[in-house]
Amino acid sequence: MKCIYCKGEMVRGECPIHIDRKGYHFTFDSVPAWICKQCGEAYFEPKQVEAVQEILHVLDEKTKAFKEAA
Repeated sequence: MKCIYCKGEMVRGECPIHIDRKGYHFTFDSVPAWICKQCGEAYFEPKQVEAVQEILHVLDEKTKAFKEAA
């Protein structure tokens, strides 16, 4: 697999994801990814993306319920 930016070699590894969303900050410290050995760009497989999206959806629902209860 080659990086779409620099054409460097991609290797399996882990990297952090930082998300700023609706007033909160969320960090995953170590998410499996393909990482470019040359430029460091990370690519995530669909199952990792879906897992993060599911967590964010639950967090959105809980945040909404919390704000409505206030």
